[in-house]
Amino acid sequence: MRKNPEIEITETKLLSDNWYVLNKVTFNYKKENEKLESHIREVYDRGNGAGILLYNSSKKTVILTRQFRLPTFLNGNKTGMMIEVCAGLLDKDNAEQAIIRETEEETGYRLKKVQKVIETYMSPGSVTEILYLFVGEYDENMKVSSGGGLDAEQENIEVLEYTFDEAYAMIESGEITDAKTILLLQHAKIKNLI
Repeated sequence: MRKNPEIEITETKLLSDNWYVLNKVTFNYKKENEKLESHIREVYDRGNGAGILLYNSSKKTVILTRQFRLPTFLNGNKTGMMIEVCAGLLDKDNAEQAIIRETEEETGYRLKKVQKVIETYMSPGSVTEILYLFVGEYDENMKVSSGGGLDAEQENIEVLEYTFDEAYAMIESGEITDAKTILLLQHAKIKNLI
């Protein structure tokens, strides 16, 4: 196994803080042969986030969301609409508190407990975000609102309920292309949650 390189940050220049924070970072990278290389990268920091697969083991269903995602629209998704698990930024909460809050805002289900599955970097070459992924069981007694997200955040979220088999088949059909959703559906399949 190679040893870890020595890294020295030599400059961080703010490029934008309009929505989140985009920095241009210059750093020195010392290789195993002691040769020093200078690198420049742009790094996007939007904070850390959490996502959750809501499942009902007796009905064999899952709750997903559908909403417009501009970056996908700009990169070939003709409608820009994405089917995803419920997710959001942590803001000032810990991951568990944040996903319970986001679940109620986006789906209308008030969860009491969730189970952490994994922490992952989804795009480590350019985005700082750690995504905390959870699963949580829901039933109709937990429904406290219609969900849809917060008007102040302009989310416009559609809440969807599918059988697990329907949702899982949507990975192969290409209807679900979101990585966090694919990971959580595969986790549910491997662990026989549903």
